[in-house]
Amino acid sequence: MFDALQAFLSGFLFDWLAIVITLVLQAVAVVLPIMLVVAWLTYAERKVIGYMQVRMGPNRVGPIGLLQPIADALKLMTKEVIFPAQSNKYLFIIAPVLALAPAVTAWAVIPFSEGMVVSDINAGVLYVLAVSSILVYGIIIAGWASNSKYAFLGALRGSAQKISYEIAMGFALVTVLMIAGSMNLTEIVNGQKGGVFHWYLLPLLPMFFVYFISGLAETNRTPFDVIEGEAEIVAGFHVDYSGMTFGVFMLAEYAMMILISFMTSIMFLGGWLSPFEGIPFLEPMFAWVPQLGWLAFKVSFLLFVFLWLRATFPRYRYDQLMRLGWKVLIPVTIVWVFVVGAMQYFSFGPWFN
Repeated sequence: MFDALQAFLSGFLFDWLAIVITLVLQAVAVVLPIMLVVAWLTYAERKVIGYMQVRMGPNRVGPIGLLQPIADALKLMTKEVIFPAQSNKYLFIIAPVLALAPAVTAWAVIPFSEGMVVSDINAGVLYVLAVSSILVYGIIIAGWASNSKYAFLGALRGSAQKISYEIAMGFALVTVLMIAGSMNLTEIVNGQKGGVFHWYLLPLLPMFFVYFISGLAETNRTPFDVIEGEAEIVAGFHVDYSGMTFGVFMLAEYAMMILISFMTSIMFLGGWLSPFEGIPFLEPMFAWVPQLGWLAFKVSFLLFVFLWLRATFPRYRYDQLMRLGWKVLIPVTIVWVFVVGAMQYFSFGPWFN
């Protein structure tokens, strides 16, 4: 679609200008819907947790509270941004940008359906891992720039947590690459064609849970939100942030939740493939559902699990969190790498034939 647009614009504009306009439109076409989903994900979170706790949730702004995210955004944009007197103002401003930028730029390689991707590069998985790991710099710099012991302690805890769980997340993805034989996200989805029993969820079920749990830790979600442990270190690394600078950190957290849900769907749940593929009666019955619809359904379910867990589990202690990462998840992933190697050697199931 965008190639056709670029060819059309090149007919009456300079080639470089047509390329620039096309790139800007591509960025807007991906980032704007993601930001809108982030805004109403905050509303969904408050509603879901409210119902689980027998409360109403937001119900004042607009019909059943649907305009609450707009009110929240206006409030954040009109609040004063306060700079601590002894802070490093340049780093203080750069930190939120470093937190949000990786959560946005990673979407360049995420396919939404067959051929519906900004950049279908062969090293898509490696790109997502590399870009998302930059997020830790935003946390470290935010804690350091504030010149506050509370913020600095939160930044240290946050960086240690993220680095620890990135290792388990990386090993979990290695098993997917061993089966798919490619780092291209589109090819990984196409490798799961043939129905729900061809999805990588079945041979990699432990890795599915490892990846999703690591995603919870990467996004600072309950029960791994010790970075923002209010009872111990107030609000963690962003305790001194206010107004829209605080809002950018929240945008980054929710954008990463959506990214983790997309990656989990693509890697383990067949991406945009129908769960009824190859099943008589059901496949033609649901043939009208677009590919993007199936992917959106899977992502929505995983996001609901994010919210469900927040309403259910208490926060881990820091030592429990690190023990789970280093003594449970990482050993399990290393063992499963060898298990997948054995399954591949013996051509086990439909995934290795």
